[in-house]
Amino acid sequence: MIAKRWPGLAGLLTVFLLSWSAAPMADPPEGWTFHPLDQALKLAKQEQKRVFLYFGRHGCPSCEKTNRESFTDPRVIENYNANYVLAYADSEGGNRLRLSSGERITEMELGVKLKVFGTPFFYFMETNGAPILRAPGYQSADELVLFDTFVNDGHYKQQTFAEFKAARS
Repeated sequence: MIAKRWPGLAGLLTVFLLSWSAAPMADPPEGWTFHPLDQALKLAKQEQKRVFLYFGRHGCPSCEKTNRESFTDPRVIENYNANYVLAYADSEGGNRLRLSSGERITEMELGVKLKVFGTPFFYFMETNGAPILRAPGYQSADELVLFDTFVNDGHYKQQTFAEFKAARS
């Protein structure tokens, strides 16, 4: 009936649906166990691990590249699964989180609160949620391994990441 009244509408709708379904999606990488941040912080306290928070969003080509290239590296898989409780937030998402203060905010509001302006964005935290390291943009597997060494080995307590990286060159 609609196609008879608006003959171009069916074709337009088909093109839209096909282009929408083919758009790059940037959910957390497959095979990884990411949690909402509020759950991750609870787990981090229980397991005495730091938190690795990954901000991504649907349609983010750099997020998709990071998932495809960096999060498939065996070193990244091993180190991050062993050393962190993993959290994921959709920077445009409306999923609600409860902060340790009791405040309820959306994932998008969390990004604003943490000054995350772009994706992907990686945020390393202490068990209590205190920030350790912020890393915007696409990161290679080598860079993610270096972040892990900086955080997991405690170098962040004595120097900035830039100083740490310069000393290793």
